[in-house]
Parts: sequence; structure tokens; C-alpha cells
Amino acid sequence: MERPLLVYTTFPDAGTALSVGEDLVRLRLAACVNVLPGMQSVYAWKGAVERGSEVVAILKSREGLAEPLCAALKARHPYETPIILHLPVSGADPDTAAWILAETAGGTGTEAPQESPTG
Repeated sequence: MERPLLVYTTFPDAGTALSVGEDLVRLRLAACVNVLPGMQSVYAWKGAVERGSEVVAILKSREGLAEPLCAALKARHPYETPIILHLPVSGADPDTAAWILAETAGGTGTEAPQESPTG
């Protein structure tokens, strides 16, 4: 069974993170995107130390979608150089892993989402 993959990224605000997250879920590149607001960041950028408010987004996907997920995330991300970290999962509850695989089945980043059985 293909292993799950977590992707860590940050956004300037929750609205942007949720909008991008919804696109990625609709494209079946991620099964879920958790958005955690209220983060304060201190970071080096172009030779200066900066501070800012951000939100964290954790994307639940699978290893086989790492490249198309990264490309779709970069294409939608407002940052010049977005932080995109792939966090391999060494283990997962079998039901969780099966759900992630089922919800990302057919995900390539180029196709429309499939209709659910209930419409």
C-alpha cells in the first residue's frame, strides 16, 4: 500500500490557506488540509531578520502525489518562495491510510474532481 505523506506549508492568512486547500482537495491531490491560525514567525529573508503573522497548513496526501501536489501548491501560493516540506509518514492507522488513498485516487492536479455517489 502506498504510504501517506504530510506536507507542511505556511500562508499569510487563513482565508488564503483555506481557498488553496479547497482547490487541492477538489483536485484530489490532498484528502484534507488542516489550517492552524495564530502562528508568529521569525525568519531570515533576503539578508534581514523578519517577523510576521502566518497560518500553518498541513496537507494529508500520499507519496505518489508529491510532485503534482507541490506544483499545484506553488502555482496557487502567494509567497515568492513558499515553504513546502514533505514529511514522510513512517506509520499510520490502516483506516486513516486507506481513507487518504481513497480520497486522492485519480489525483493528478489536472483533472476535475469526481462526482460523489450521492451527487
